[in-house]
Amino acid sequence: MSNTYYDPGAKRAEKVNDLFERIAPRYDLVNDLQSFGLHRFWKRRLVALSRANPDTHALDFCCGTGDIAFALAKTGAQVVGLDFSAGMLEVAETRKARFLQGVCPPPDERAKVTFKQGDALDTGMANASFDIATVGYGLRNLSNWKAGIAEMVRVLKPGGRILVLDFGKPDNALWRSLYFAYLRLCVPVFGLVFCGNAAAYAYIIESLKHYPAQEGVAAEMEKLGLKQIRIIRFLGGVMTINYSEKP
Repeated sequence: MSNTYYDPGAKRAEKVNDLFERIAPRYDLVNDLQSFGLHRFWKRRLVALSRANPDTHALDFCCGTGDIAFALAKTGAQVVGLDFSAGMLEVAETRKARFLQGVCPPPDERAKVTFKQGDALDTGMANASFDIATVGYGLRNLSNWKAGIAEMVRVLKPGGRILVLDFGKPDNALWRSLYFAYLRLCVPVFGLVFCGNAAAYAYIIESLKHYPAQEGVAAEMEKLGLKQIRIIRFLGGVMTINYSEKP
């Protein structure tokens, strides 16, 4: 049976936007629950790999409520967080107010994070204007994930770094089947209990079935001529970071 929020065709963006508008108020809570808090570690690892510093400009695609954008800003980097969901950006702006009040003080006074509503496939940003392009749990949701990577490449300066964090597909068949069972049977329960919407979280496994995950992303990065391509696996490939650099 297909998922309410998954559409492989023309309505993909509309369906995904509807999903995130519905879950935005409890998105951060359910992330903590379904990952046992580990998503925070994975995002910190992404930021460490990005080598962000006060001299870098970063664009965080599909920024959601701002976890990665804020983490990048803590390094002193100038950060733009982009997302098409008004609901998710509303939460991000609320968190930003606390960030600027010193709840999460950056180490450099130049640190700045700005949130913008926009399309990850057509950001409107200038060519070669960022040092870092990141996306966490967003590439899988785009109507055309390959075009999403191409847009990341376009906005990067030569030598710039791309980092993609998302659910992976473990190589071990048994571990993969157990992991998929958890996503199929347990994660929707968190959605039902805390968001009143099981289908919104059953969407994860449905979208992952149609997504090539870490190997497909790495292959596309190679096709686009990116260099220093790496796959960083967590928990046997349950979660992965794809890393590459623009020549």
